[in-house]
Amino acid sequence: MKAYNVAVVGATGMVGREILKILDERYFPTANLYLFATARSVGTVIRCNGGNYTVEELTQESFNKSGGIDIALFSAGGETSLRFAPIAVEYGCTVVDNSSAWRMDEDVPLVVPEVNPEDIARHKGIIANPNCSTIQAVVALSPLHKTYCLKRIVYATYQAVSGAGMGGWRDLEEEGAPATFPFPIKGNCIPHIGDFCDGGYTKEEMKMITETRKIL
Repeated sequence: MKAYNVAVVGATGMVGREILKILDERYFPTANLYLFATARSVGTVIRCNGGNYTVEELTQESFNKSGGIDIALFSAGGETSLRFAPIAVEYGCTVVDNSSAWRMDEDVPLVVPEVNPEDIARHKGIIANPNCSTIQAVVALSPLHKTYCLKRIVYATYQAVSGAGMGGWRDLEEEGAPATFPFPIKGNCIPHIGDFCDGGYTKEEMKMITETRKIL
């Protein structure tokens, strides 16, 4: 079995740590594993894949490794992805991006493996991963759409605090004055996720609309 050189960008965040956990659980064939994050996380040691790995600072030279990096898994926010994903591609990486940065780019496939795996074949170095709610929805909607041609969908989602990162998690755990949410979150449900757009929907709601259309 071929082994791959893999990089995880945003390795110390909640999603980054979950990515590492899944790589472990799936016994992903990894030859070399590189962990990248911001300067404040440099030197952090994370155990994964049977070994201890030290976090490096993400820079323009991070992907210039001896032997190259085959796959770079990005989960460090849109700004980081916009800046560094093209650099990774220049060094020969295939980027799988978990942010919203590239999802609606016409040249970037937006892929849910159970729905449209064939779209991966047309990637030009970057493959986008949809919003978490979109992923769950289109797995069920795709066969319905192929059979009946869906005209309208009404969504209702209930998001975990972890969607707001470590800050959202701390708001729930510490129960004090919230730092990330506008109101205390424990035992509460706030009907507002993301900034509001001109039409009255929030950005998170618009992601589900536009991403579902692109995938289906």
